[in-house]
Amino acid sequence: MVKNILEKGKKYMIIKFDEQKQIDSVNGALALRKEIEKIVDKIYDEGFDGIYWIGIGGTYASSLQAEVYMRGKTKLPVFVENAAQFITTGNLRFTEKSVMIISSVTGSTKEMIQAVAKAREIGARVFGFIDKAKTELAKMCNYCISYPVNEQLKFFMTANRFMYRNHEFPEYDLYNQEMEAHLAQALVDVEKAADDFGKEFAKKHCEDSIHYFVGAGVQWGSTYSYAMCYWEEQHWLRTKSITAEEFFHGMLEIVDKNTAVTVFLGEDEQRPLAERVAAFLPKICGNYTLIDAKDYAQYLQGISTKFRGSISHLITHAVTQRIDAHMEIINRHPVDIRRYYRQLDY
Repeated sequence: MVKNILEKGKKYMIIKFDEQKQIDSVNGALALRKEIEKIVDKIYDEGFDGIYWIGIGGTYASSLQAEVYMRGKTKLPVFVENAAQFITTGNLRFTEKSVMIISSVTGSTKEMIQAVAKAREIGARVFGFIDKAKTELAKMCNYCISYPVNEQLKFFMTANRFMYRNHEFPEYDLYNQEMEAHLAQALVDVEKAADDFGKEFAKKHCEDSIHYFVGAGVQWGSTYSYAMCYWEEQHWLRTKSITAEEFFHGMLEIVDKNTAVTVFLGEDEQRPLAERVAAFLPKICGNYTLIDAKDYAQYLQGISTKFRGSISHLITHAVTQRIDAHMEIINRHPVDIRRYYRQLDY
């Protein structure tokens, strides 16, 4: 998205949005479906006593999304765990019959290696999406698929197959037909349409002393991740993320006319929780923004309304990618720089 260039001995950045690369990336992830189905079918046929989505940092955020997505749609025992807590506290429900599902970009995250080692010691099966196939973590998994990025998409494809096998997703084939035909182009079209908004948002909020992000349902994991992994880790901007349902139990008291607040609204069953916050904010705040997946419905032609809740977080992510691209330029702060993360021992 952003390319570094040298001009007169100084380092500047220009926006570079490679549409075809992004389309190919999403379509490549969707093409993993047959491989995912084969693994999930084997796990389902062998039986299990629980599906555990386990992660740390951004992968924990994706795990939160997968768990809440399944929670209201399946009778399967589905749980979510933070890897560090799983290592220290454990979970007596997690047994040799359990299934752990994980994701990792580097395959070297300490907490994930330890959590998988603990799961394997217990005797559980581990299904991993590890971007780098030759890493230690990839070798520790019973089943491993290596394909870069698209983490939430891979998780949701896995969740969908489990629900289909449990006779809870009769429209599974139609869903996949629509996604495989239209999703990749839709995400590119949304990102292009959101560019002007992203630029203005970045200009307005590039020096915020603190910014509050609110989300619910499948949007919550991405809201949590956006605040932590993007604004804090990459942009070095202070944030707080909060679930929409908890907004009215503390946070509302510190919001005033100048407080920067952004609410993410999806199209899943928890949308009313975010709508409640969105309806309340004009009464007390003059510095709020709504990023609503529904506002980009015109770019989702070919994807049924009833399926859009499952991709709302991908739509809003396409929007925030434009914010990030402009923020990086405005603040002259390359997002791949880290002061402490993986720079020090901790």
